[in-house]
Amino acid sequence: MKRINPYLLIFFVAAIMFTHSLGTVSLFDWDEINFAESAREMIETGNYMRVQINYEPFWEKPPLFFWMQSAGMHLFDVNEWAARLPNALCGIATLLVLFAIGKRLHNERFAYWWVLLYAGTFLPHLYFKSGIIDPWFNLFIFLGIYFLSLYLKPVSSQEQQAKKHLYLSAVFTGLSVLTKGPVGLLVVILTYILFFFLAKRRFRISFYDLLRWSIGVGLVAMIWFGLEILQHGWWFVEEFVRYQIRLAKTKDAGHGGFFLYHFVVLLIGCFPASWLIFKPRTSEEEKSPSSVFRLMMISSLIVILVLFTLVRTKIVHYSSFAYLPIGYLAAQTIEGLMAGRYRMPAWQRWGLLITGVIWALLFIALPLLGTHIEWLKPLLKKDAFALANLQADVNWHYILILPGIFFLYELLISFISFRKHNYTVGFITLFIACIVSIQLLLTLFVPRIEKYSQAAAIEFYETLQGKDVYVRSLGYKSYAPYFYSQAKPGQRPESKDIEWLLCGPVDKPTYFVSKITRKEKILEEHSERLKVLYEKNGFVFYQRR
Repeated sequence: MKRINPYLLIFFVAAIMFTHSLGTVSLFDWDEINFAESAREMIETGNYMRVQINYEPFWEKPPLFFWMQSAGMHLFDVNEWAARLPNALCGIATLLVLFAIGKRLHNERFAYWWVLLYAGTFLPHLYFKSGIIDPWFNLFIFLGIYFLSLYLKPVSSQEQQAKKHLYLSAVFTGLSVLTKGPVGLLVVILTYILFFFLAKRRFRISFYDLLRWSIGVGLVAMIWFGLEILQHGWWFVEEFVRYQIRLAKTKDAGHGGFFLYHFVVLLIGCFPASWLIFKPRTSEEEKSPSSVFRLMMISSLIVILVLFTLVRTKIVHYSSFAYLPIGYLAAQTIEGLMAGRYRMPAWQRWGLLITGVIWALLFIALPLLGTHIEWLKPLLKKDAFALANLQADVNWHYILILPGIFFLYELLISFISFRKHNYTVGFITLFIACIVSIQLLLTLFVPRIEKYSQAAAIEFYETLQGKDVYVRSLGYKSYAPYFYSQAKPGQRPESKDIEWLLCGPVDKPTYFVSKITRKEKILEEHSERLKVLYEKNGFVFYQRR
C-alpha cells in the first residue's frame, strides 16, 4: 500500500478544521470588524496603499493583512468567510511549516506530534478561525527566528547556505513589520540578544552580516513604509509611531489588566501545551542539532512574557506569539516521554487534569446557563445592559452538555493513561478531544453567545445596506456600523464630529445605536432631535427627526 504524503494529509485535515463553520457567526467588535472594514474600504476606494476606517486614515496597522483580506473579498464577496479566510490559510501554512521544521530538526515522529499538539491547543486553534492580524504576524516572526537559528548553526557548513538563511530571516522579519509594525522586529532582536547571553556568547553575528540582515529587513518594510513616505510625507508614519508608544505607556481603550495577566492567559488558554513545556534536561539534547533552536524558543518565550507584562495595555493576542515556542517546547517534552528518557511527574498530570476540568465545566455550564438564564440575573442586577442582553431569544437545550461530558470523559482517560505511562494513548486521546471540542464550541456555542452580545445591533445595520444614510454608534465605540451597513465613501459626513450628525443640518436620513444604559442621558440632551425606533436586547435604535 502506497504511503500517504504527510504534507497532503496535513493540508487536507487542516483545511477541513480551519474552514469549517468559518462564516457562521458575525465578526466581533472591535478587531475583527475593524480589520475587515479596512479591507472593504480598500476595495470601495481602490486605494490599497493607505489603510482607512470610515474613509479616514487609520494609522494603527500596516496594510499587509488587509491586502490578504481584500483579496479574499474580491474572490468570495464581502462577508465573514472572506474576512477570516487569510487566517484559515495561515493555520494550514503553520501546520505544514511546523511539520517541515520538526522533521528537519528532529524526525518525522516528532513533527507529527508537534502538528497534532498545536492543532489541539485551544487558543492557537481558535485564532486560525478568526479575522485578526496575529496568526500571520506570529508566523512571520517565528520564521524570522527559525532561519536566524539556522544561520547561527547552519545544517550545512557552507558559508553560502548560512547567508541564505540570514537573508530568509530578514525577509520574514520584514514581513512581520509589514503585518503589524516594528514590534515584530523588536521581538526578533530581543530574542537574539537574550539567546546570545544564555548561550554564553558562543554564537555571534558579524557586523557585516548584521548590516546585511538589517538592510534586508528595511528593504522589505520599505515596500509599504517607503512608498507611503514618498506619496504622503511623514505624517502617517509619525502617527503610527506615536500610537505604538501610547500602547506601551497607557491602558489603551480600557484594555488594562493585572500584572501577571499574560501568564494566566497562556496557562489556561494554551491548554494542554502550557503544562508540557517543562522537562528534565539531558546531555543528549544539549548536544543535538536542535539545541540552538530550542534556546531561541526559550528566549523568545521569555521576551514575550517580559515585554508584554511591562506594556500597560493588556489584550489577549499581544502574547499570542508565545503559542509557537510553547508548542515546540511541549512537543519536545512529548518526544522525551515517548522515547522513555523520563516520566511525566505528578504535578504535570494534575495540572493537565485540573485545567482540563475547568474547560470541561465551562463547556457544560454554557448550555445549562442558557437553558436557565434566570440563574444569571441576580449576578448581573447592577448591569442593566447585560441584563437586557439576556432577553435575546436563544435556543438552548440540554443535549448541548454532551460535548462537555465527552471532553471530561476523554480527559479522564488521558489522565489514567498518563498514570500508567501509556503516553501514546494519553496524548492522542487528549489532543483529539481538544480538536473536536473546539470545533463543537465554535459551531454550537459561539453563534448562540453572539446573539446575546451584538446580534441585535448587527441586524439593524444590515437593514441599512444599500441605503444612502448615515449610521453611527452613540456613547460607545463600534466598527460594526461601517462594515455591516457597507457604507460608501459618500456616506461619511464632511465633519468628523458626531455632534454634527446629532445637531447639524444633515442631508441624509441619520440613525444611531446606543446601549440601554445611555438612553436616558441621550434623550435628555437630544429628545427634540431624536426619536426612538425600538429597543432590543440592550440596544436602543434612534433616528434623527
